[in-house]
Amino acid sequence: MNKVGNRSLKFDLKNFPSASMGPLLLRLWGRTASRFPPFSRVRSFRSDAALEAIAKAAEERVPNVVLYNYPSFSGAFSALFAHLFHTRLRLPCLILPFSSVAPLRFHRFYLSASLISPPTPCLQCCHSVIFPLPFEFLFFRIEDLYVEGLERCYFLDFLGPKGFAAAVSRRPTCEVLCFDHRKSSLRHIIPTEDRPKNLSVRVNLEKSSSIAVYEYFSSRLVDMEISCEDLLELKDRSRIEMVLKYIEDGDLRRWSLPDIRAFNIGISEWRSKLNCITNPYMYEQLLEMNSLELIAKGTDFIASRENAANKYLDKSFKIRLGRGLYGECLAVRADGNSNLSDEIGKQLSMRSVAAGLRPIGAVIYMQRNNLKMCLRTTDGATDTSEVSKAYGGGGSPSSSSFMIRMDEYNKWRLVNSS
Repeated sequence: MNKVGNRSLKFDLKNFPSASMGPLLLRLWGRTASRFPPFSRVRSFRSDAALEAIAKAAEERVPNVVLYNYPSFSGAFSALFAHLFHTRLRLPCLILPFSSVAPLRFHRFYLSASLISPPTPCLQCCHSVIFPLPFEFLFFRIEDLYVEGLERCYFLDFLGPKGFAAAVSRRPTCEVLCFDHRKSSLRHIIPTEDRPKNLSVRVNLEKSSSIAVYEYFSSRLVDMEISCEDLLELKDRSRIEMVLKYIEDGDLRRWSLPDIRAFNIGISEWRSKLNCITNPYMYEQLLEMNSLELIAKGTDFIASRENAANKYLDKSFKIRLGRGLYGECLAVRADGNSNLSDEIGKQLSMRSVAAGLRPIGAVIYMQRNNLKMCLRTTDGATDTSEVSKAYGGGGSPSSSSFMIRMDEYNKWRLVNSS
Protein backbone atom coordinates (compact mmCIF):
# COMPACT_ATOMS: atom_id res chain seq x y z
CA MET A 1 0.00 0.00 0.00
CA ASN A 2 1.13 3.49 -0.75
CA LYS A 3 -0.26 6.96 -1.21
CA VAL A 4 0.31 9.22 -4.16
CA GLY A 5 -1.27 12.55 -3.34
CA ASN A 6 -4.86 11.75 -2.47
CA ARG A 7 -4.90 8.57 -4.50
CA SER A 8 -5.08 5.13 -2.95
CA LEU A 9 -2.71 2.56 -4.35
CA LYS A 10 -3.33 -1.15 -3.92
CA PHE A 11 -0.97 -3.84 -5.06
CA ASP A 12 -0.41 -7.51 -4.42
CA LEU A 13 2.71 -9.24 -5.73
CA LYS A 14 3.56 -12.84 -4.87
CA ASN A 15 6.78 -14.59 -5.76
CA PHE A 16 7.53 -11.74 -8.12
CA PRO A 17 10.72 -12.34 -10.17
CA SER A 18 13.62 -10.57 -8.50
CA ALA A 19 14.83 -9.12 -11.80
CA SER A 20 11.61 -7.14 -12.11
CA MET A 21 11.46 -5.89 -8.55
CA GLY A 22 13.82 -2.95 -8.99
CA PRO A 23 11.89 -1.01 -11.67
CA LEU A 24 8.57 -1.77 -9.97
CA LEU A 25 9.65 -0.55 -6.55
CA LEU A 26 11.31 2.45 -8.14
CA ARG A 27 7.91 3.48 -9.50
CA LEU A 28 6.19 2.75 -6.20
CA TRP A 29 8.61 4.45 -3.84
CA GLY A 30 10.49 6.83 -6.10
CA ARG A 31 13.91 5.82 -4.81
CA THR A 32 16.97 4.12 -6.13
CA ALA A 33 15.97 0.73 -7.46
CA SER A 34 16.19 -1.81 -4.68
CA ARG A 35 14.64 -5.18 -3.95
CA PHE A 36 13.39 -3.87 -0.64
CA PRO A 37 11.12 -0.88 0.05
CA PRO A 38 12.55 2.02 2.11
CA PHE A 39 10.96 0.97 5.40
CA SER A 40 12.62 -2.45 5.24
CA ARG A 41 16.01 -0.78 5.55
CA VAL A 42 15.18 1.11 8.74
CA ARG A 43 13.89 0.11 12.16
CA SER A 44 10.25 0.89 11.41
CA PHE A 45 9.21 -2.64 12.47
CA ARG A 46 11.43 -2.56 15.57
CA SER A 47 9.83 -0.56 18.35
CA ASP A 48 12.28 1.71 20.16
CA ALA A 49 10.16 1.44 23.32
CA ALA A 50 10.37 -2.35 23.21
CA LEU A 51 14.13 -2.29 22.60
CA GLU A 52 14.53 0.07 25.55
CA ALA A 53 12.50 -2.33 27.71
CA ILE A 54 14.83 -5.16 26.67
CA ALA A 55 17.90 -3.07 27.50
CA LYS A 56 16.49 -2.30 30.94
CA ALA A 57 15.68 -5.98 31.52
CA ALA A 58 19.24 -6.90 30.57
CA GLU A 59 20.62 -4.44 33.11
CA GLU A 60 18.37 -5.85 35.81
CA ARG A 61 19.07 -9.46 34.73
CA VAL A 62 15.37 -10.29 34.44
CA PRO A 63 15.13 -14.12 34.32
CA ASN A 64 11.75 -14.42 32.52
CA VAL A 65 10.84 -13.10 29.06
CA VAL A 66 7.41 -13.47 27.46
CA LEU A 67 6.81 -12.84 23.75
CA TYR A 68 3.18 -12.82 22.68
CA ASN A 69 1.60 -12.79 19.24
CA TYR A 70 0.58 -9.26 18.26
CA PRO A 71 -1.99 -8.05 17.37
CA SER A 72 -3.88 -11.18 18.44
CA PHE A 73 -6.52 -11.44 21.16
CA SER A 74 -5.37 -14.95 22.00
CA GLY A 75 -1.83 -13.60 22.28
CA ALA A 76 -2.87 -10.63 24.42
CA PHE A 77 -4.88 -12.76 26.85
CA SER A 78 -1.97 -15.21 27.05
CA ALA A 79 0.24 -12.26 27.98
CA LEU A 80 -2.31 -11.29 30.63
CA PHE A 81 -2.12 -14.73 32.23
CA ALA A 82 1.69 -14.65 32.17
CA HIS A 83 1.54 -11.21 33.80
CA LEU A 84 -0.85 -12.41 36.53
CA PHE A 85 1.24 -15.51 37.24
CA HIS A 86 4.52 -13.65 37.64
CA THR A 87 2.85 -10.85 39.59
CA ARG A 88 1.26 -13.32 42.02
CA LEU A 89 4.68 -14.87 42.70
CA ARG A 90 6.55 -11.54 42.52
CA LEU A 91 8.84 -12.88 39.82
CA PRO A 92 10.60 -10.36 37.54
CA CYS A 93 9.28 -10.72 34.00
CA LEU A 94 9.56 -8.83 30.72
CA ILE A 95 6.51 -9.12 28.45
CA LEU A 96 6.75 -7.97 24.84
CA PRO A 97 4.43 -7.96 21.83
CA PHE A 98 5.88 -9.69 18.78
CA SER A 99 4.52 -9.63 15.23
CA SER A 100 4.69 -13.26 14.20
CA VAL A 101 4.16 -12.41 10.53
CA ALA A 102 5.98 -9.41 9.15
CA PRO A 103 4.13 -7.54 6.39
CA LEU A 104 7.01 -8.18 3.98
CA ARG A 105 8.55 -11.58 3.32
CA PHE A 106 11.74 -10.56 1.62
CA HIS A 107 13.02 -14.07 0.95
CA ARG A 108 10.03 -14.77 -1.32
CA PHE A 109 9.68 -11.23 -2.63
CA TYR A 110 6.18 -11.23 -1.28
CA LEU A 111 4.44 -7.91 -1.04
CA SER A 112 0.84 -7.37 -0.13
CA ALA A 113 -0.76 -4.16 0.97
CA SER A 114 -3.94 -2.15 0.69
CA LEU A 115 -4.91 1.32 1.79
CA ILE A 116 -7.88 1.46 4.05
CA SER A 117 -8.77 4.01 6.71
CA PRO A 118 -9.27 3.34 10.37
CA PRO A 119 -9.44 -0.27 11.62
CA THR A 120 -12.67 -1.77 10.28
CA PRO A 121 -14.39 -5.08 10.96
CA CYS A 122 -14.58 -7.18 7.83
CA LEU A 123 -18.24 -8.11 7.51
CA GLN A 124 -17.73 -10.71 4.81
CA CYS A 125 -16.14 -13.00 7.37
CA CYS A 126 -17.00 -12.46 10.99
CA HIS A 127 -13.47 -12.74 12.37
CA SER A 128 -11.29 -10.55 10.20
CA VAL A 129 -10.26 -6.99 10.91
CA ILE A 130 -8.65 -4.79 8.30
CA PHE A 131 -5.95 -2.35 9.38
CA PRO A 132 -4.48 0.71 7.77
CA LEU A 133 -0.78 0.77 7.00
CA PRO A 134 1.62 1.73 8.29
CA PHE A 135 0.51 -0.51 11.14
CA GLU A 136 2.82 -1.06 14.06
CA PHE A 137 4.61 -4.35 13.45
CA LEU A 138 6.96 -5.38 16.27
CA PHE A 139 9.78 -7.59 15.21
CA PHE A 140 12.99 -8.57 17.01
CA ARG A 141 16.24 -10.22 16.12
CA ILE A 142 17.68 -13.01 18.21
CA GLU A 143 20.50 -10.75 19.39
CA ASP A 144 17.94 -8.27 20.74
CA LEU A 145 16.89 -10.84 23.32
CA TYR A 146 20.32 -11.40 24.79
CA VAL A 147 19.52 -10.98 28.47
CA GLU A 148 22.19 -12.14 30.88
CA GLY A 149 20.72 -14.61 33.34
CA LEU A 150 17.70 -15.47 31.18
CA GLU A 151 16.10 -18.62 32.62
CA ARG A 152 12.79 -18.95 30.81
CA CYS A 153 11.38 -17.59 27.55
CA TYR A 154 7.76 -18.03 26.48
CA PHE A 155 6.33 -17.80 22.97
CA LEU A 156 2.60 -17.34 23.44
CA ASP A 157 0.14 -17.93 20.60
CA PHE A 158 2.92 -18.43 18.03
CA LEU A 159 6.16 -20.35 17.54
CA GLY A 160 8.17 -17.35 16.42
CA PRO A 161 10.01 -16.94 13.10
CA LYS A 162 11.62 -20.07 11.72
CA GLY A 163 14.52 -21.13 13.95
CA PHE A 164 13.97 -18.29 16.44
CA ALA A 165 12.84 -20.37 19.42
CA ALA A 166 15.53 -22.97 18.71
CA ALA A 167 18.17 -20.24 18.70
CA VAL A 168 16.99 -18.98 22.10
CA SER A 169 17.07 -22.55 23.44
CA ARG A 170 20.76 -22.87 22.54
CA ARG A 171 21.45 -21.15 25.82
CA PRO A 172 21.60 -24.24 28.05
CA THR A 173 20.35 -22.40 31.13
CA CYS A 174 17.23 -21.08 29.37
CA GLU A 175 14.00 -23.06 29.14
CA VAL A 176 11.85 -22.19 26.10
CA LEU A 177 8.10 -22.90 26.00
CA CYS A 178 5.93 -22.32 22.92
CA PHE A 179 2.12 -22.36 22.64
CA ASP A 180 0.09 -22.29 19.45
CA HIS A 181 -3.15 -23.66 18.00
CA ARG A 182 -2.68 -23.13 14.25
CA LYS A 183 -2.41 -26.06 11.89
CA SER A 184 0.04 -24.04 9.79
CA SER A 185 2.54 -24.10 12.65
CA LEU A 186 2.87 -27.89 12.56
CA ARG A 187 5.27 -27.84 9.62
CA HIS A 188 7.64 -25.59 11.55
CA ILE A 189 7.94 -27.86 14.59
CA ILE A 190 11.36 -29.42 15.07
CA PRO A 191 11.08 -33.24 15.31
CA THR A 192 11.23 -34.46 18.89
CA GLU A 193 14.47 -36.38 18.33
CA ASP A 194 16.19 -33.22 17.03
CA ARG A 195 14.69 -30.82 19.53
CA PRO A 196 16.82 -29.49 22.42
CA LYS A 197 15.64 -30.79 25.78
CA ASN A 198 15.05 -27.27 27.03
CA LEU A 199 12.65 -26.48 24.15
CA SER A 200 9.00 -27.42 24.69
CA VAL A 201 6.44 -26.94 21.89
CA ARG A 202 2.74 -27.26 22.69
CA VAL A 203 0.48 -27.08 19.64
CA ASN A 204 -3.13 -28.09 20.28
CA LEU A 205 -5.41 -27.82 17.26
CA GLU A 206 -8.50 -28.34 19.45
CA LYS A 207 -7.78 -25.61 21.98
CA SER A 208 -6.93 -21.95 21.49
CA SER A 209 -3.58 -20.73 22.76
CA SER A 210 -5.18 -18.36 25.26
CA ILE A 211 -7.07 -21.18 26.99
CA ALA A 212 -4.00 -23.46 26.89
CA VAL A 213 -1.84 -20.75 28.47
CA TYR A 214 -4.54 -19.97 31.04
CA GLU A 215 -4.67 -23.63 32.08
CA TYR A 216 -0.88 -23.89 32.08
CA PHE A 217 -0.24 -20.99 34.45
CA SER A 218 -3.24 -21.94 36.62
CA SER A 219 -1.90 -25.48 37.03
CA ARG A 220 1.58 -24.17 37.81
CA LEU A 221 0.17 -22.21 40.72
CA VAL A 222 -1.49 -25.37 42.01
CA ASP A 223 1.60 -27.54 41.48
CA MET A 224 3.84 -25.09 43.32
CA GLU A 225 1.59 -25.50 46.40
CA ILE A 226 2.08 -21.88 47.29
CA SER A 227 -0.58 -20.26 49.41
CA CYS A 228 -1.81 -17.54 47.05
CA GLU A 229 -4.98 -16.66 45.21
CA ASP A 230 -6.00 -18.24 41.90
CA LEU A 231 -4.79 -16.83 38.63
CA LEU A 232 -8.12 -15.03 38.13
CA GLU A 233 -10.10 -13.54 40.96
CA LEU A 234 -13.48 -15.14 41.57
CA LYS A 235 -15.37 -12.03 40.45
CA ASP A 236 -13.62 -12.12 37.06
CA ARG A 237 -13.26 -15.84 36.42
CA SER A 238 -16.55 -16.87 34.77
CA ARG A 239 -16.77 -13.65 32.76
CA ILE A 240 -13.22 -13.92 31.38
CA GLU A 241 -13.60 -17.64 30.70
CA MET A 242 -16.65 -16.87 28.55
CA VAL A 243 -14.66 -14.27 26.59
CA LEU A 244 -11.97 -16.92 26.05
CA LYS A 245 -14.56 -19.37 24.70
CA TYR A 246 -15.71 -16.82 22.14
CA ILE A 247 -12.13 -16.04 21.12
CA GLU A 248 -11.47 -19.76 20.76
CA ASP A 249 -14.59 -20.19 18.63
CA GLY A 250 -13.08 -17.74 16.16
CA ASP A 251 -9.49 -18.94 16.49
CA LEU A 252 -10.46 -22.50 15.60
CA ARG A 253 -12.84 -21.36 12.84
CA ARG A 254 -15.82 -23.06 14.41
CA TRP A 255 -18.24 -20.11 14.40
CA SER A 256 -20.65 -22.17 16.50
CA LEU A 257 -21.39 -19.96 19.53
CA PRO A 258 -24.49 -17.75 19.45
CA ASP A 259 -23.81 -14.18 18.25
CA ILE A 260 -20.19 -15.01 17.39
CA ARG A 261 -20.26 -12.55 14.48
CA ALA A 262 -21.50 -9.74 16.73
CA PHE A 263 -18.87 -10.64 19.33
CA ASN A 264 -16.02 -10.40 16.82
CA ILE A 265 -17.28 -7.07 15.53
CA GLY A 266 -17.68 -5.75 19.08
CA ILE A 267 -14.19 -6.78 20.16
CA SER A 268 -12.48 -5.61 16.97
CA GLU A 269 -11.98 -2.01 18.15
CA TRP A 270 -9.69 -3.28 20.93
CA ARG A 271 -7.18 -4.86 18.56
CA SER A 272 -5.22 -1.64 18.18
CA LYS A 273 -4.77 -1.52 21.98
CA LEU A 274 -3.06 -4.90 22.39
CA ASN A 275 0.46 -3.50 22.74
CA CYS A 276 1.39 -3.67 26.42
CA ILE A 277 4.39 -1.37 25.82
CA THR A 278 2.46 1.56 24.36
CA ASN A 279 -0.73 0.77 26.27
CA PRO A 280 0.17 0.31 29.96
CA TYR A 281 -3.51 -0.29 30.79
CA MET A 282 -3.87 -3.32 28.51
CA TYR A 283 -4.10 -5.88 31.31
CA GLU A 284 -6.77 -3.95 33.20
CA GLN A 285 -8.75 -3.47 30.00
CA LEU A 286 -8.63 -7.17 29.17
CA LEU A 287 -9.79 -8.05 32.68
CA GLU A 288 -12.80 -5.78 32.26
CA MET A 289 -14.01 -7.37 29.02
CA ASN A 290 -17.51 -8.79 29.03
CA SER A 291 -18.79 -10.98 26.18
CA LEU A 292 -22.37 -9.72 26.64
CA GLU A 293 -21.28 -6.10 26.28
CA LEU A 294 -19.16 -6.91 23.23
CA ILE A 295 -22.03 -8.80 21.62
CA ALA A 296 -24.39 -5.90 22.32
CA LYS A 297 -21.97 -3.47 20.70
CA GLY A 298 -21.56 -5.73 17.67
CA THR A 299 -25.32 -6.26 17.39
CA ASP A 300 -25.93 -2.49 17.38
CA PHE A 301 -23.31 -2.10 14.66
CA ILE A 302 -24.86 -4.85 12.52
CA ALA A 303 -28.34 -3.39 13.01
CA SER A 304 -27.21 0.08 11.97
CA ARG A 305 -25.64 -1.34 8.81
CA GLU A 306 -28.70 -3.39 7.97
CA ASN A 307 -30.94 -0.35 8.44
CA ALA A 308 -28.73 1.60 6.06
CA ALA A 309 -28.83 -1.28 3.59
CA ASN A 310 -32.65 -1.48 3.71
CA LYS A 311 -32.89 1.87 1.95
CA TYR A 312 -31.54 0.27 -1.22
CA LEU A 313 -33.79 -2.80 -1.34
CA ASP A 314 -36.78 -1.00 -2.84
CA LYS A 315 -34.58 0.03 -5.76
CA SER A 316 -33.78 -3.55 -6.74
CA PHE A 317 -34.22 -4.95 -10.22
CA LYS A 318 -33.86 -8.34 -11.87
CA ILE A 319 -30.78 -9.42 -13.81
CA ARG A 320 -29.79 -12.59 -15.63
CA LEU A 321 -26.43 -13.77 -14.36
CA GLY A 322 -24.15 -14.53 -17.27
CA ARG A 323 -27.00 -13.59 -19.68
CA GLY A 324 -29.10 -16.27 -18.02
CA LEU A 325 -26.52 -19.06 -17.96
CA TYR A 326 -26.42 -18.91 -14.14
CA GLY A 327 -30.07 -18.06 -13.58
CA GLU A 328 -31.73 -14.87 -12.41
CA CYS A 329 -31.48 -12.86 -9.19
CA LEU A 330 -32.19 -9.42 -7.77
CA ALA A 331 -29.61 -6.65 -8.04
CA VAL A 332 -29.17 -3.06 -6.97
CA ARG A 333 -26.79 -0.19 -7.76
CA ALA A 334 -24.96 1.08 -4.66
CA ASP A 335 -22.54 3.65 -6.05
CA GLY A 336 -20.79 5.50 -3.24
CA ASN A 337 -21.87 2.95 -0.63
CA SER A 338 -19.78 -0.08 -1.47
CA ASN A 339 -19.10 -0.57 2.25
CA LEU A 340 -22.69 -1.79 2.57
CA SER A 341 -22.39 -4.38 -0.19
CA ASP A 342 -22.34 -7.31 2.23
CA GLU A 343 -25.53 -6.34 4.05
CA ILE A 344 -27.35 -5.30 0.89
CA GLY A 345 -26.34 -8.47 -0.93
CA LYS A 346 -27.45 -10.81 1.83
CA GLN A 347 -30.83 -9.15 2.21
CA LEU A 348 -31.27 -9.15 -1.56
CA SER A 349 -30.52 -12.86 -1.68
CA MET A 350 -33.42 -13.52 0.69
CA ARG A 351 -35.71 -11.32 -1.40
CA SER A 352 -34.59 -13.19 -4.51
CA VAL A 353 -35.76 -16.46 -2.97
CA ALA A 354 -39.10 -14.91 -2.07
CA ALA A 355 -39.42 -13.74 -5.70
CA GLY A 356 -38.77 -17.26 -7.00
CA LEU A 357 -35.26 -16.43 -8.22
CA ARG A 358 -31.85 -17.84 -7.29
CA PRO A 359 -30.86 -17.11 -3.65
CA ILE A 360 -28.25 -14.55 -4.73
CA GLY A 361 -28.08 -10.80 -4.26
CA ALA A 362 -25.99 -8.72 -6.67
CA VAL A 363 -24.62 -5.33 -5.63
CA ILE A 364 -23.13 -3.20 -8.40
CA TYR A 365 -21.05 -0.05 -8.01
CA MET A 366 -18.27 1.91 -9.64
CA GLN A 367 -14.76 1.31 -8.29
CA ARG A 368 -11.91 3.37 -9.76
CA ASN A 369 -13.71 3.88 -13.07
CA ASN A 370 -14.54 0.16 -13.26
CA LEU A 371 -17.89 -1.51 -12.68
CA LYS A 372 -17.78 -4.08 -9.91
CA MET A 373 -20.39 -6.69 -9.07
CA CYS A 374 -20.50 -8.32 -5.65
CA LEU A 375 -22.53 -11.49 -5.17
CA ARG A 376 -23.82 -12.67 -1.80
CA THR A 377 -25.96 -15.57 -0.65
CA THR A 378 -27.37 -16.81 2.62
CA ASP A 379 -28.03 -20.25 1.15
CA GLY A 380 -25.39 -22.83 2.06
CA ALA A 381 -26.01 -24.88 -1.09
CA THR A 382 -25.41 -21.97 -3.47
CA ASP A 383 -21.96 -21.10 -4.83
CA THR A 384 -21.70 -17.50 -6.01
CA SER A 385 -18.04 -17.92 -6.92
CA GLU A 386 -18.87 -20.00 -10.01
CA VAL A 387 -20.24 -16.83 -11.58
CA SER A 388 -17.41 -14.60 -10.37
CA LYS A 389 -14.69 -16.98 -11.52
CA ALA A 390 -16.26 -17.21 -14.97
CA TYR A 391 -15.74 -13.47 -15.29
CA GLY A 392 -12.22 -13.28 -13.91
CA GLY A 393 -13.09 -12.70 -10.26
CA GLY A 394 -13.21 -14.97 -7.25
CA GLY A 395 -14.18 -15.41 -3.63
CA SER A 396 -15.96 -17.94 -1.46
CA PRO A 397 -19.28 -19.71 -2.15
CA SER A 398 -21.21 -17.20 -0.03
CA SER A 399 -19.28 -14.07 -1.02
CA SER A 400 -17.58 -13.29 -4.31
CA SER A 401 -17.03 -10.43 -6.74
CA PHE A 402 -15.70 -9.52 -10.15
CA MET A 403 -15.24 -6.60 -12.52
CA ILE A 404 -17.70 -6.47 -15.42
CA ARG A 405 -17.61 -4.41 -18.60
CA MET A 406 -20.40 -1.89 -18.90
CA ASP A 407 -21.53 -3.29 -22.25
CA GLU A 408 -21.74 -6.79 -20.80
CA TYR A 409 -23.62 -5.54 -17.75
CA ASN A 410 -26.10 -3.72 -19.99
CA LYS A 411 -26.72 -6.93 -21.90
CA TRP A 412 -27.58 -8.67 -18.64
CA ARG A 413 -30.20 -6.02 -18.01
CA LEU A 414 -31.25 -5.64 -21.65
CA VAL A 415 -31.85 -9.37 -21.96
CA ASN A 416 -33.95 -9.16 -18.82
CA SER A 417 -36.06 -6.29 -20.10
CA SER A 418 -36.54 -7.57 -23.64
